[in-house]
Amino acid sequence: MKTLRSLLLVATLGSATLPVALAHHSGAMFDGSKSQTLVGTITEFNWTNPHASFKIEVTGSDGKPVVWAIEMNGPQNLMHAGWRRSTIKPGDKVTTVVRPLRDGKPGGSIVSITLADGRTLGGSGPGGNGANEYPAETR
Repeated sequence: MKTLRSLLLVATLGSATLPVALAHHSGAMFDGSKSQTLVGTITEFNWTNPHASFKIEVTGSDGKPVVWAIEMNGPQNLMHAGWRRSTIKPGDKVTTVVRPLRDGKPGGSIVSITLADGRTLGGSGPGGNGANEYPAETR
């Protein structure tokens, strides 16, 4: 009976940690060998765990608007890189460099963003190694 209880305890504790393990994901969907510069307007900014994100509307090659979904690191890591919840907001005009999605859809992982006031913030996107190609903030 004691062995059965121990087995049930291990199974219960193991299954409790499974969602956390499954929730962690890599940046494999992003093409780390490419970068793309996007110039446009922020339409949405989500300061959430496990990854912050934003959407940016750019003009496509056909002249029509295209909305890109950009993933970022978690808020805690972004704060260390100089970000705040209020750094960007809908309507802001920005230039951002991203690692595009491998499947060609309009999305990517942030490398850097240049704000309207000229400040540039880096931010290792999801699956990144934490080493930014750009300093946390430059003027």
